Amino acid sequence: MIEFESVTKQFPDGTVAVEDFSFTLPSRKTTVFVGSSGCGKTTLLRMINRMIEPTSGRITIDGVDIAGRNKVELRRSIGYVLQSSGLLPHRRVVDNVATVPLLHGVKKSQARAEALDLLDKVGLDRGLARRYPRQLSGGQQQRVGVARALASDPNVLLMDEPFGAVDPIVRADLQAELNRLQRELGKTIVFVTHDIDEAFLLADQVVIFRKGGVIAQAGTPAEILAAPADDFVASFVGADKGKRTLHLQQRPDDEGLTLVVDGDGRPIGVLRPDGALEKQAPRS
Repeated sequence: MIEFESVTKQFPDGTVAVEDFSFTLPSRKTTVFVGSSGCGKTTLLRMINRMIEPTSGRITIDGVDIAGRNKVELRRSIGYVLQSSGLLPHRRVVDNVATVPLLHGVKKSQARAEALDLLDKVGLDRGLARRYPRQLSGGQQQRVGVARALASDPNVLLMDEPFGAVDPIVRADLQAELNRLQRELGKTIVFVTHDIDEAFLLADQVVIFRKGGVIAQAGTPAEILAAPADDFVASFVGADKGKRTLHLQQRPDDEGLTLVVDGDGRPIGVLRPDGALEKQAPRS
């Protein structure tokens, strides 16, 4: 469980990115921070692994204040996936994935064997293991980035717009893969995006931000889709002008079930009465 307690971040130029932010992210769930550029969502994510230090307040993981932890050890214990994948260009795929275990003292042979298993897990052919990042497609690079983030079996996985630089078809595949991995592994995932549809597809809990790290609404996809908190949220999710790409549709033949359908009427998941979204990959 990750807790923010009255966290504020003011940069040296006087810009206040986040002000008095308090929120709890549940364990083993996917929480998606969504909002327009400059709303503070990436700043909040990067404060979890101390890439950015808060000006005031505190952040705890399972009750432990991260300010008291060694930065390097903290970062090695948390998976981190960037938009650009962040792979080391001079290392082969297998060695990119094995990077953190090797830093923890795992023998090279064992680290590489586990890296190959992780390539299987993220849906990559082992034949790619000897290639360099430049020899991979964008989608393949992102899968390697996810494999590397999982290599130390972290409890927490941070994902900063990881699918934003790939084409829509690849992005849909990666979203489906992340949902599959989360069902299998049950990590505490913090995912940042500016795309509300991606947020609804991936999240157990969605947090929509205004400027300054102010929460406009937080809840399950079902709660937000069914009842936007105010005009700002309604506009952000497209509910005010009938332009929602995703919307809810009751399914009369199954009592208690609600479909989430896309703009063309195709179902992409089922909302259960408890607000959980059982997701499937959208068809291209």
